[in-house]
Amino acid sequence: MRISARADYAVRAALQLAASGHDGPVKAEAIAEAQDIPHKFLEGILNDMRRGGLVVSQRGGNGGYRLARPAESVSIADVIRVVDGPLVSVRGVRPPELSYAGPAASLLPLWIALRSNVREILEGVSLADVAAARLPAGVMALTDVPGAWTNP
Repeated sequence: MRISARADYAVRAALQLAASGHDGPVKAEAIAEAQDIPHKFLEGILNDMRRGGLVVSQRGGNGGYRLARPAESVSIADVIRVVDGPLVSVRGVRPPELSYAGPAASLLPLWIALRSNVREILEGVSLADVAAARLPAGVMALTDVPGAWTNP
C-alpha cells in the first residue's frame, strides 16, 4: 500500500487545523509553511477537502480554513478518502469487484483482508488522536512488531 503525497499533505494539513483548535480560521499559507507543503498543491487539496465536507473556508482578511466538525470525529481514513478515493484498490478497482481463477483465486480474500486491516487502523485513529500524540494501544503495538521499522 502506498500513501500518496496528496494524502500525506491532506492529513498533515488537517492535523494543523486540528491543532489550531478554536483559534479561528487558518490561512492556507500558514498551513503550507508550518507543514512544508507546496502552497499551490495545498490549495487544491484544501478545495477537495472543502467539497468533501471536511473543512470549511472563510473569505476575507480573517479568512482561512477550519475543520467542519470536531477533530475527534474525523478519522485519518476520512481525510485520505476525500483526496485519494478508496483506501485499498487493485489496479484502481475495489477488491469486491475483482475475480480471479485457478491458483490466483485466493488472492481475493487476501486483498479483502488487507483492506479490512487498513480500514481498522485508519478508521480507528482520529485527527485528535494524532494531534495529541495519543495513538490507540493497538496501533502502537503494531510499531513494536519485529521489523516494523525496517525496510525489507
